Amino acid sequence: MSERQYDVTVIGGGPGGYVAAIRAAQLGMKVGLVEADRLGGICLNWGCIPSKALLKSAELYNTMKRSDEFGISHKDLSYDFTKIIKRSRDVSERITKGVEFLMKKNKIDVVKGYGKLTGKNTLSVSNDGKVTDTIKSKAIVLATGARPRSIPGVEIDRKKIITSTEAMTLKEQPKSMAIIGGGAIGIEFAYFYNAIGTKVTVVEMMPGILPLEDREMTKLVESSLKKSGIEILTRTKVEGVKAGNDVEVMVSSEEGTKTVKAEVALMAIGVQGNSENLGLEAAGVKAEKGFIKVDEFGRTNVQGIYAIGDVSGPPLLAHVASHEGIVAAEHIAGKAKHGLDRSVFPSCTYCQPQVASVGMTEEAATKAGYKVRIGKFPFRPLGKALAIGETEGQVKLIFDEKYGELLGAHIVGSEATEMIAELVTAKALETTYEELWRTMHAHPTLSEAVMEAAGNAYGVAIHL
Repeated sequence: MSERQYDVTVIGGGPGGYVAAIRAAQLGMKVGLVEADRLGGICLNWGCIPSKALLKSAELYNTMKRSDEFGISHKDLSYDFTKIIKRSRDVSERITKGVEFLMKKNKIDVVKGYGKLTGKNTLSVSNDGKVTDTIKSKAIVLATGARPRSIPGVEIDRKKIITSTEAMTLKEQPKSMAIIGGGAIGIEFAYFYNAIGTKVTVVEMMPGILPLEDREMTKLVESSLKKSGIEILTRTKVEGVKAGNDVEVMVSSEEGTKTVKAEVALMAIGVQGNSENLGLEAAGVKAEKGFIKVDEFGRTNVQGIYAIGDVSGPPLLAHVASHEGIVAAEHIAGKAKHGLDRSVFPSCTYCQPQVASVGMTEEAATKAGYKVRIGKFPFRPLGKALAIGETEGQVKLIFDEKYGELLGAHIVGSEATEMIAELVTAKALETTYEELWRTMHAHPTLSEAVMEAAGNAYGVAIHL
């Protein structure tokens, strides 16, 4: 058994943990990172990155189906499901190797095993149930992520009732799939499997899919997905799931009860923090409903112990975890200029049309007491949208009528997840409608819709 000592020890090598480790090393601290599995966490290995590779295959296949629009003809269009899955895994492998390189470049010790707090400044590392390392650390960052949740009474067997991990590595394409949960994960997989011919049914308990997004905007997405052949059941509760040769999902709604039959069922109702078996009790760290309580710098109630990423609670997004990792490392080094503002983060769903947002929805702004001005601009009049054949969607901006400040921004359409960065910056800088309207946008681009939507809020849009 080896004894180690660090200025900062990070438990978890996902997008929060490895970023925190790198930033701490950049700031001159001796850093250890404890990880039982592959570096990159769920995001790089089983989430964000490989799923986007799958979605690109689906997007390309859908585009090729309409290639005649672009003057391009082809014969016998087909796809190879096995190759699509393999490419996704190859992309994941390549990027995780990049993280391994970054650990070496920044002289970060990667300690293999499961980390567990044994006190305020100490932890143990175990492999196969045996302690292999003990660590003393001036500061500890908990970045253990989260895992899929299930409905009470429904066991995820990873064969017939699967998670997103299995959905990315199936050996054979299912003829039908029931997706339980209409959030970002559920909708992305619905788009992918529907594009390649799987019969997809989405069951969502809330009034609409993507329930955290602006309702007006999600109606656009819902309509598009239904047109593509996806069956979407909203305001529908799952009462039970039976797995046999096929899967039977028993659901109820205002219209009564029925059974949705499919070859497999994907559980996509969200995640829960990996806060168990971390030794929180030994160190006196407080957790609530499975998530560790932290302040804007990632500090727990115990001095010197931080928590970042999904284990510290919503928003449960990889880029939020990375940002929290930077903030925590800088705070440990005494160089934090500001904490995390949880009201300013981009939310993205990578189906087609894409969905992206920042800040308040129209419903939330009204409920908060703001008198709002709403600006909208559809993609259809945009020269760039017409040129690339992607006219579906719109930009919607929400401003405080009194001061003109941007309260929220929502985009549905091609490249929405790229376009949102401008509006995240605008929101963080407390930008007004006039500043957005008077900022020159290149022509022809999809981002012109942002400028026009800002103008529309105050009646000065040019192309409406």
